[in-house]
Amino acid sequence: MVEQAEAMRSTVASMLRGIERYNPENISTLERYVELQARENTYDLEANLALLKLYQFNPAKYQSTVACKILMKALTNLPHTDFVLCKCLLGHVQMEDAYIKRIMYLHDLLEMCQFGTYWGVQKQYEELISGIKDFNDSIRKYICHVITITYQHIEKPVLAQLLGNIDELALQHWMNKYGWKETEESYVFIANQEETVKTKNITEKIEFDSVAGIMAACR
Repeated sequence: MVEQAEAMRSTVASMLRGIERYNPENISTLERYVELQARENTYDLEANLALLKLYQFNPAKYQSTVACKILMKALTNLPHTDFVLCKCLLGHVQMEDAYIKRIMYLHDLLEMCQFGTYWGVQKQYEELISGIKDFNDSIRKYICHVITITYQHIEKPVLAQLLGNIDELALQHWMNKYGWKETEESYVFIANQEETVKTKNITEKIEFDSVAGIMAACR
């Protein structure tokens, strides 16, 4: 399957060169590529943006289910701005689609770091999530990124809750993955945030000639 994904990536890359990028005959191939990305947990932002642009030029060929998968795959690449780039290529009518609105809501929750609320409503979106391989783990990677740059110590039950109320075994997996260590009193050491703060001296040089006029006017 890895070979198939790489072969498809190479094929699509050649299709997106020059004027061929806007050939509507490429739509069906790009749609199959989106399905492959969802099924095999690969990702190609450039190809997905090209397909959304082709939908703009050829609205009769627009497929809501494919657009939803593109947005869901963009969510898996947070904190990068892929989702915003994809959203900007959707028209007003498309943005009114009920499923698109639901994905926008998920994005807002994740962007605002409302992780508890996100996991609470996530089960209502199973039809959108089920077609995206390893979607939940991709979201947990984003949450771990936020935790890494935010916390120095965190209570272990809170950490498990932020990651979706996962069990002890799953929690240990994520702790090991990011090198987090459990300390006394059920706390987890994340990182020494003081080490990430670096002072910087800024020296500005202003030539006398540049202020001479101002000084003369103040007399």
